[in-house]
Amino acid sequence: MPALLPRFSPWLLALVVTAAAVATPAPAHAAKRESWKALPEKVRGPADGPRPARSRMFAADSVWNRTLPQGAGLDPTSGARVQALTDLIRLRRALPAALGGGPPNLAAGTFSTPIYRVPALTPRVRVTLKTGSWGNALRKALAGGVPIPDGAAQAVGSDGHLSVYQPATDTLWEFWRAHRRADGWHASWGGVMRRASRNPGYYTGNAWPGLSGKDGWTWGSTASSLPVAAGTVTVEELRRGRIDHALAMAVPDPCRGVFAWPAQRTDGTSSRPDCLPLGAHLRLDPGLNVAALGLHPVARMLAEAAQRHGMIVRDRTRVSAQFFLESPPTGGSPYTGVGGLFGRSSASRVLAGFPWDRLQLLPMQLCRRAPCSR
Repeated sequence: MPALLPRFSPWLLALVVTAAAVATPAPAHAAKRESWKALPEKVRGPADGPRPARSRMFAADSVWNRTLPQGAGLDPTSGARVQALTDLIRLRRALPAALGGGPPNLAAGTFSTPIYRVPALTPRVRVTLKTGSWGNALRKALAGGVPIPDGAAQAVGSDGHLSVYQPATDTLWEFWRAHRRADGWHASWGGVMRRASRNPGYYTGNAWPGLSGKDGWTWGSTASSLPVAAGTVTVEELRRGRIDHALAMAVPDPCRGVFAWPAQRTDGTSSRPDCLPLGAHLRLDPGLNVAALGLHPVARMLAEAAQRHGMIVRDRTRVSAQFFLESPPTGGSPYTGVGGLFGRSSASRVLAGFPWDRLQLLPMQLCRRAPCSR
């Protein structure tokens, strides 16, 4: 699979492929079950009811929040693309980390985002956008300042994501490579979205008043124009035991030059006919008995959400497949350590046994440029 691996010598490629064939595990849903009794009871408890509508980002009928019908049709390429993803995950498990190997993972720090929900009276601060003149429309939209709270910090890692949502004004701000200096906040790119609770779930020319041309369609901290907060699972959701939205997902080597609604652009690199495009909407087979899989409680919540709402390819990753959890604020992680949401498990072990081979691809509307609609 040369399109999916770094360049190395032919004999090493043969060795890697042979190792992958020997090490290919049983289907994910048949993985060994483990006991998770050490996990805090509050994580295993029932949901505490739906969130108030105004605190929910994106419209109730948006691609992120709507419930999928049980009898939803599938894309004609579903079998081939899901098989390619499953094969890729198995191959990556057999590879060393230096070659992009490893199991599927949960991005809960690097490459994810903190999501700050701020009150109406939060003071606004300046954010300096470090781009050329093509960023003037976004620069103008940010001119009124951003209610970034004192003590806020961007996610660790090179992407430096930062997301701020203000329910009182129903506005979402997000930034890529955000960082604070002596003269205030700076960022390399980002987006701002008014009426976020009524937004379809992606950046468009209606994201802010007065936009024209390509303005708005290229906004956002991801290469798909899907907000980085969209599909990110919050600590609150994990603690209450239920996720009521689609999951954001990243895959290695998505399709080059083409993307699927609701994505509006891509940085994909693959020319394979069975690649997954950014924006692809998958779901877990609704006929699968998730309760019988013996999954970690966090993985079970993710699987149940993938059955109800699906999972959307939002990003490209250099490793194996990933889901996104809210990046914790400074001062300790709610995921690891004593009483953490992962219990005694690592992020990758949480996903042990996730049934990747039971995914299904929903019908796609493919595009090569924005605007892309279904």
